[in-house]
Amino acid sequence: MPAKKSIQVNSRKYSIPNKCAVVICLDGSEPEYFDVAIENGLMPNLAKLCDKGTVKLADSAMPSFTNPNNISIATGRPSSVHGICGNYLLDPETQQEVMMNDVRFLRCPTIFCKFLDAGLRVAVVTAKDKLRNLLGAGLSFKNKRAICFSAERGNQTTLAINGIDNACRWLGRPLPTVYSADLSEFVLAAGVKLMREWKPDIMYLSTTDYIQHKFSPQQNEAQKFYSMIDDYIGELNTKAAALVITADHGMKPKHDSNGKPIVIYLQDLLDNWLGVQKSRVILPITDPYVVHHGALGSFATAYLNEGIDISQVINRLSKIKGVQSVLTRDQACNEFELPADRIGDIIIVSDTNVTIGTSSNRHDLDALVEPLRSHGGVSEQKVPFIINSKLNIPKTERLRNFDAFYYATLIA
Repeated sequence: MPAKKSIQVNSRKYSIPNKCAVVICLDGSEPEYFDVAIENGLMPNLAKLCDKGTVKLADSAMPSFTNPNNISIATGRPSSVHGICGNYLLDPETQQEVMMNDVRFLRCPTIFCKFLDAGLRVAVVTAKDKLRNLLGAGLSFKNKRAICFSAERGNQTTLAINGIDNACRWLGRPLPTVYSADLSEFVLAAGVKLMREWKPDIMYLSTTDYIQHKFSPQQNEAQKFYSMIDDYIGELNTKAAALVITADHGMKPKHDSNGKPIVIYLQDLLDNWLGVQKSRVILPITDPYVVHHGALGSFATAYLNEGIDISQVINRLSKIKGVQSVLTRDQACNEFELPADRIGDIIIVSDTNVTIGTSSNRHDLDALVEPLRSHGGVSEQKVPFIINSKLNIPKTERLRNFDAFYYATLIA
């Protein structure tokens, strides 16, 4: 059998697929969600896929947030290569705190762009529009071989900008609200229709973690959500598709026994120790959709004014209950594969059930109806990695969620 042709993307070779190579990123899918749903008989299609395929755990990119991991999956590389190290950053050029969803922050091409350049058909559907620009970077829609849109703006899509006109009308579904399970279902339903009718060579489907932020794996709402997902997995898992299912990050409870969020207010601590305006804390989890997490995650970076003894600050922070690790910039870049020019002087990671905030008066927690569940740390780094084909992946190999398209195209 002749060797498959390949495309090189960011120093890695990807096989040109003979059938549709599909990767689903189920946002916030802590492995326990799958385990509980399968055990309760709610995901028979996934159970069947697992029985006949390959089931592993993979490490997400750090920090374990949405933007860096989706872009890692889209580029096959960590943040140190593609440059997206959070949802939010202190722009080194302007010194302004901004969303990291502008294409100018992306430092390498996506797999989608390179496959399109090679003449293949590419489809990308994401839940929130904050990711669409980054995932669609470099895509041209003139040749009608690319489709890229978000469920959030499904009623506003155009042929020129998204490769499809009015995705809501095309799919026959109303525009879903951002804070809903419907937003994720829209993505999966679109994926099924695209695979059947448009027949892409490579397709990426990325959902939202609204449900996972609100409900534990044991709660009815979460089980109902994963039962819905299973229906679409059944439709996507066909002989015409090579399917890889993974997640951008896990999800853990971040509250005490009374349901109160457990928070280390880092800016307040540093202001008290060093003085006001002597430091600047940035929370990379920050995005426009804070209702379900209050901008509280388990990863933060801090910039310290010149002359401050960094080692002293690290020593004091390391003694704070709930702090898992405090690293210098160089240490964090080495351990977590981060771009040095886009993080502060120190990186702080909190324990499994603890979050990091800035100042207590900057976080509106009134919108948190349910006890806080969030992510961002090492404790949310383990994610499912499921392939609908038997593969012998060596146990000695560190599997990453951003290996998804490598394996999807390999078996396609």
